[in-house]
Amino acid sequence: MNFKQLETFRAVMLTGSMTIAARQLHTSQPNVTRIIGKLEEEAGFALFDRFAGRIQPTKAGEAFFREVERSFIGLDSMAESARVIRDVGQGALRVAAAASIVMSALPIAIRLFHARHPRIRVIVDTGESSVVANWIATQHSDIGFVAYMPDKPGVITSLIHAENATCIVPSGHRLAGRSHLTPRDLEGERFISLPSGSASRIAVDAAFGAIQRTMVLETAYAVTICRMVNEGLGISLVNPIVSRTTKFPGIVSIPFKPDIPFKSYMLKPQLAQQDMHTDFFVDCMKEAFKATLDDQ
Repeated sequence: MNFKQLETFRAVMLTGSMTIAARQLHTSQPNVTRIIGKLEEEAGFALFDRFAGRIQPTKAGEAFFREVERSFIGLDSMAESARVIRDVGQGALRVAAAASIVMSALPIAIRLFHARHPRIRVIVDTGESSVVANWIATQHSDIGFVAYMPDKPGVITSLIHAENATCIVPSGHRLAGRSHLTPRDLEGERFISLPSGSASRIAVDAAFGAIQRTMVLETAYAVTICRMVNEGLGISLVNPIVSRTTKFPGIVSIPFKPDIPFKSYMLKPQLAQQDMHTDFFVDCMKEAFKATLDDQ
């Protein structure tokens, strides 16, 4: 079973005629009949019923056509990818990022990137920082952005952005009018926290020392924390870029002391060749982080 046989069968199915299919394929009708006969022989079942010069697909033929059509759709997709690569040098840029970055700076960076390279498809993979590091190490993704620096062989890591934690409280909370807050101000408060063992959680817990909070919820994503605070379920300390860009109406962000840094890192595969599109996307991410600072 070869491509010529499948192409001929597809043409016959789409036109409903061996004669018309032959014209489309620039061959003769007897040659099409011969190719279809050989395909039926190799498939082990009839593809068409013949009625006095007319043909009608059998049920097996219709089922086989669905499988052939899936393959041709894949070939069409490959042809389109080849066209894009020919025209712009690269068909797609695969970016992996932690959820906090996907929900904040990344959409701005993609907009900036597409302003110069509108025909390059950007594929976004979202996962925890450790998962993103694995994608980069295996070159599943071209570039990654994470919330902490992973210890992963095969990955080049560099700091791309840093800000100190902000305290988020419901707009009607007793602390909502304060100009700044300290751990002592949060004593006894219902607190929504990042997961135990994460670098940010460790830094936050260290700042509170012996000061007790009421730990009511724990979740891995700052966006989820913001949503929960918006619903009045508690207060929290988060990366300010997330609270700033999500813009939940029921949240007030208040500066917090001592400083607790939330850092964002860029990851690249160690063995990857330098690429102008990837480098430009990094510049777009830097601009995107700056843009979120201006949007306060």
